[in-house]
This record gives sequence, C-alpha cells and structure tokens, in this order.
Amino acid sequence: MQLNRFVCQTEFPPVPEAASWIENKTFSPDQPLIDVSQAVPGYATAPALLEHLAQTLTQTNVAGYGPVPGMHALREAYADSLGTGVDASQVAVTAGCNQAFYVAVAALCQPGSNVILPSPWYFNHKMSLDMLGVEALPLACQTDDQLIPDPQRAAELITPATRAIVLISPNNPTGQVYPAEVIDSFYALCRDKGIALIIDETYRDFREHPAQAPHHIFADPDWPSTAIHLYSFSKAYALAGYRVGALVAAQAIIHEVTKVLDCITICAAQLSQHAALYGLQHASAWKEEKRQLMFSRADAFKQAMGDAGHGFEIAAMGPYFAYVKHPYPHLPSRTVARQLAEHSALLALPGDMFGDDQGDFLRVAFANVSAETMPAIAARLARHRPQ
Repeated sequence: MQLNRFVCQTEFPPVPEAASWIENKTFSPDQPLIDVSQAVPGYATAPALLEHLAQTLTQTNVAGYGPVPGMHALREAYADSLGTGVDASQVAVTAGCNQAFYVAVAALCQPGSNVILPSPWYFNHKMSLDMLGVEALPLACQTDDQLIPDPQRAAELITPATRAIVLISPNNPTGQVYPAEVIDSFYALCRDKGIALIIDETYRDFREHPAQAPHHIFADPDWPSTAIHLYSFSKAYALAGYRVGALVAAQAIIHEVTKVLDCITICAAQLSQHAALYGLQHASAWKEEKRQLMFSRADAFKQAMGDAGHGFEIAAMGPYFAYVKHPYPHLPSRTVARQLAEHSALLALPGDMFGDDQGDFLRVAFANVSAETMPAIAARLARHRPQ
C-alpha cells in the first residue's frame, strides 16, 4: 500500500529517539542517569488540585462528551486571565498545546503554503508543518543577538505563499524570553503584511516578572485580525499527562478550528479541563512557589556551568532550558548527545533536532531535576571525552 508522503518525510519524534539511546542500558549506582531531555515539571501536581479531581470524579459526569471548543467556564476563565480584550468565544480548549498549533496551521494553511519558523525551532512545530505539506521557512537566530529573532530578517522571507510567522516566548529550545518590543514588532509586521502571528506562550508563567505584560498584542482592539495565541496548562500546573491547552484567536478561526478538533479528539478530556479550571481559579500561590523554584534551579545550573571549566558554553537560557554550545566543532550534536547518554549517563537533546543548522548545540531541560543535581551535570560534561 502507499503511504502519505508528507508523513513519511516527517522526522521521527526526537524524545523517543533519544530515549532509545539508553533503552535496556543499566547505569551504575555511582553514576545514575540524569535525564534532561524532555521538558516536564520536575515536581508533582498540587495536592489540592488532585483532591478536587477526586471529588469531581464522583460528583460530576466527566465521562461524556463536552462542547468541542471546551467547557465554557474554562474558556471564560482563561480569557479573563489574559486581561481585557479577550472574550470566551475567542478561546478553544485543546488536548495540549501541540494540538493547538496543529489545528491552527490546519485552519490557516494548505499544501504549498509556507510558515516562517525561527531557527532553532521547536521540533513538533516543524513536524506538524511537514505533515500538513506546509513549507517551513527558517529564520536564523544569531548568537550575537542572544538567539532572539529579528523582525527585519523575517520581513525579507515573506512571500505570497506565507501564511504565518511563529514565535515561542519564553523559547523552546533556547529558554530565551523575547522582549515585549520584539514581539510587538513582529505583530506589527504580520498585521501590515496580512498574515498571522502564531505566538506559543507555553512557558509564559515562568518569566522573571510575570505581572508585566509579555507583549501588548491584546491591547490592540483589532488583534483578532492578526494574532493566534497558544498556551499549555501542562507546565504551570504540572498537568503534562492530562493533555490540556488553549488556542486564542478570532471567532472565525475558532469556528474553523472546531471542525478540525471534532475530527481529532471531539473535545479535550473533561477531567483535564476541570483540572485546568481549578488551577486557574485556586492555584496561583502554588504556581508562584513553583516559578520561584524553577528560577532557583536556573541559578544553580548557571553557577555550576560557570565553575566547571569544561568548554561547554551557555548560548541562551531561561527558567526551563539552557541552549548550550558544545566544544567539538568536528562532531555533529547528535553524536555528542548520544555519547553523553551512553558513556556519561547524561541524556540531553542535540541541537540537530531543532534545525539543520544547529549542530553545535545541546538543549538541557534542567528544570526537570533538582538544584543539587546541577553540579553533577557540569561535572559529567567536564569529564566527557568524545569517542
């Protein structure tokens, strides 16, 4: 039988690939595996939230279908959390932020369209575009610019087939938080060119100053003509396995997205939506405690890396990730990452998984591990010798 060439030409998921490097491998007690490959909260869900879900299971019918674009109460609560300018009718609840991105692109693009992706990019964004037959136009981010994308360079890439520019801030994989003025400039560019700005703000709760607006998009009454905002409840409330996210856009886009959602999941799991709603309404103090925890881990990682003298250099970082340049220019990052996993029991993702021009880098998701583990990460990098 013949298979879909777009799917066949899409890369295999990077996290399972990296996990296969250590499959069936036994690590010694004096050097246990340190896994910094996948961005998951390194702590448990809030006990009060879990207690609420236990009560919800017995008191509410969550086994049936819900509205395709999500529970109205959750849509309303999330719209309120973004401040003025957003209405519940402009919110769709999705089964995670990856699904939000996929359905947004499905609503905007068709085979032959293109979308501008800053490089390094989040691999699932690139994979989604490839599956849908949409060309990804790389927007190279320079280390001299702290890996922050340049709107002027993006403008030079726009063609008649361009449907959107994608931003992630705080960024995955670099951790970099884009200045509000940069995001605002991209928004103005997309508005002037009549294309969409898709902004993935999965990690927006982990900025240094969360009370400050990350941008001013929603202050523009005409934002629905240009902006599509994506979010995940996974990181802020430790709900990764519950698969619940959100997409915010014009009502006309929500209408089209609802068609796609109905064919994929019908609706996000109702129990997961109750979890997200409880988090928004009752877990602010818990979320703030975890934000501070993430920054303490970032500080510990930065200090450990500065003390080691190993040749690995932090190119950019935030409270969840560090994007690290490795000191082996003759080796592709996949080789470096695999050898670190196999010989040093340190599992990180290679930059090759985030773009064809990223062979000099590794992504370290240090938020997954405790502050006390950071010196061990640096020490293993220092001891590593390429095979």
